[in-house]
Amino acid sequence: MRTVTVVGASLSGVYAARELRAQGFDGRLVIVGEEPHRPYDRPPLSKEFLTGKADEEQLALTDAEETAELDAEWLLGVRARGLDARGRTVLLGDGRTVSTDGVVIATGASARRLPGDALAGVHTLRTLDDARALRDELADGPRCVVVIGGGFIGAETASSCTALGHDVTVVEAAPLPLVPQLGPEMAAVCATLHRRGGAALVTGTGVARLHGGAGAGGVTGATRVTGVTGVTGVTGVGGVGGVGGVTGVELSDGRLLPADTVIVGIGATPNTGWLAGSTLGLHDGVLCDDGCATGLPQVVAVGDVARVGGRRVEHWTSATEQPRVAVRNLLAGRTVEPVRSVPYFWSDQYGARIQFAGRRNDGDTVRVTEGALAEGGPAEGGFLAVYERDGRATAVLSVDRPRPFMRARRALMRTASEVEPAVQ
Repeated sequence: MRTVTVVGASLSGVYAARELRAQGFDGRLVIVGEEPHRPYDRPPLSKEFLTGKADEEQLALTDAEETAELDAEWLLGVRARGLDARGRTVLLGDGRTVSTDGVVIATGASARRLPGDALAGVHTLRTLDDARALRDELADGPRCVVVIGGGFIGAETASSCTALGHDVTVVEAAPLPLVPQLGPEMAAVCATLHRRGGAALVTGTGVARLHGGAGAGGVTGATRVTGVTGVTGVTGVGGVGGVGGVTGVELSDGRLLPADTVIVGIGATPNTGWLAGSTLGLHDGVLCDDGCATGLPQVVAVGDVARVGGRRVEHWTSATEQPRVAVRNLLAGRTVEPVRSVPYFWSDQYGARIQFAGRRNDGDTVRVTEGALAEGGPAEGGFLAVYERDGRATAVLSVDRPRPFMRARRALMRTASEVEPAVQ
């Protein structure tokens, strides 16, 4: 294998490049990235970067020394537009092509957006450019901020906005935020963090439309939105000459929330559009076996875009753990090792560190094994909760109990390694 192309200058992409060199690949290494920036870490965007505690240099995933050691050709600011597997070629949006023997797909995912006309003051938070724009706007003075979506990105962004002194309301269509990840009992506990942190939480209702102020033509209007879970209405109302900045969020129950800034955190969509027509299996991501190998020879996928063994997991740890196995299988020419990992994620909200590991399923029981709850939320000192099914631990949740959590996580990892046989 003389040339390997990593498509996606993402977290998983740079880890794949590291693994290629670490595992002995000394050929031509090409890294294609749609953004003009060198690889950067995304989790701080909604936290330290947004609040001004971290600058762009601190987000960088590589330094000059490592960049030199990787000895890669960096094609940044250009989008991949196709994969010609028969001709072993990656097609680029600017007309160039990259002939290659192996491909690592690491194109990640893009933030889902509200359909309808764009209004000034409406943001998503996925990229460095997103974070720059939002940080600049929040620096203009106190604002009424409405966060649509109570998942981890929404909760972290709401926490940061509250810390900056803004008036924050979080809107979640489900009865509680984070129910799919944590289950109803622990979701209710973590929802209390919003109230304690000073943010309002509105649940059980979606968004009908966004209201905008005077546009270029001096006419007010509303942008109706549809097609997104928890967001209802009909696309397409605007004032003559365009709608100006957002002024409010109308909920599906008729309530109107004033808003100077709206942050949309309603999930992400895997970036697979460029692979249409490639014969790769695509269904909510690139379909892979347990070792990140796709249906095409010498093509693997990692990170947020990869659906590995039937699961697509958008977590930092998955993006850093999958590349080692994927690269080994790519260089071997077949799957010789599966990904063995216990899903893990963390979130910093309102001064609390939430950590979760394992796979929770409906019907699992959950009990607090260390610490305690108080007034519907974590007591001082936090707590550790264990999820169980048929007498066996399936997952563990911690709020501000990092050491007990790490012990419980290691126990889950040992159990997983015992029950998952290696690929022969």
